[in-house]
Amino acid sequence: MPTIQIDGKEYDTDTLTDEAKKQLSALQIVDNEIRHLQVQLGIANTARNVHEQLLKAALADPMAGDTIKLG
Repeated sequence: MPTIQIDGKEYDTDTLTDEAKKQLSALQIVDNEIRHLQVQLGIANTARNVHEQLLKAALADPMAGDTIKLG
């Protein structure tokens, strides 16, 4: 008897209508996609920060060229 909680009320998933089960499944898929996109955004933000730091270093020392190293 798995349950879900929506707006503070618990529902037994075994007793949901077919339509409710369909909507619950869609909601779970969307929630998973949101989590995936949040991870992707974190990766993109990290990459952006690295490129920003590299740009700042290149602007501060234009002769450095490709010799800028991370870490």
